[in-house]
Amino acid sequence: MTQLESKVAIITGASSGIGRATAKIFCQEGAKIIVGARREKELHALVSEINEAGGEAVALAGDVTKESYNKALVDLAIASFGKLDIAFNNAGTLGKGGITELSIEDWQATIETNLSSAFLAAKYQIPAMLKQGGSIIFTSSFVGHSVGIPGMAAYSASKAGQIGLMKSLASEYGPQGIRVNAILPGATQTPMAEEFGTDPSVIEFVSNMHALKRQAEPEEIARSVVYLASDASSFTTGTAMLVDGGVSVCKT
Repeated sequence: MTQLESKVAIITGASSGIGRATAKIFCQEGAKIIVGARREKELHALVSEINEAGGEAVALAGDVTKESYNKALVDLAIASFGKLDIAFNNAGTLGKGGITELSIEDWQATIETNLSSAFLAAKYQIPAMLKQGGSIIFTSSFVGHSVGIPGMAAYSASKAGQIGLMKSLASEYGPQGIRVNAILPGATQTPMAEEFGTDPSVIEFVSNMHALKRQAEPEEIARSVVYLASDASSFTTGTAMLVDGGVSVCKT
């Protein structure tokens, strides 16, 4: 039996990177999924690929910072598959850097995309999970948790805030059978990672920050998400789970 057999999952940020890889692996593990992101064309290409491979997926494009979109994703899960068991709230942004030159508008944009969207997602996902329990997973970061990186104030604050939100929700809804965790990836070969730079010297520098001396493939992070989504992690909640290739411990 596959790990997510008969489960229904929402995945945001699914048009590329970790979200896309997770969507494909979730379906391979038996889940029926709703995929969300801003880019409609990429979402529909993903759904076609999944459905042609024998999986079941539907897409809804939109903006995770909008309350109506978060509600619509849950409504679509119920309408399409009758329930919601898993939510991987993965959509996010690096945002603008700095602090003294950072405008309040740019600060708020990063907080809204990374943190307020997590609140809005949970606001609608939790009621849908109360009947049967479920697993909510946020994509946070080692940045702002175990490592501070210059020039990433807004990003760090938003991702640290996600962990605080996760811990509170895990404590509040554990008695009702809803587990809430966060995954903290290290550097991963995604379009977002390319915003740091594509020069070989930059890639080498970032890779050497990690104990494993390399960056992750999106599928490696996705497999850890499967663990948190599945019954294999049935006694795991309130955890900020590092999947960071040792960047948090490496000093060489």
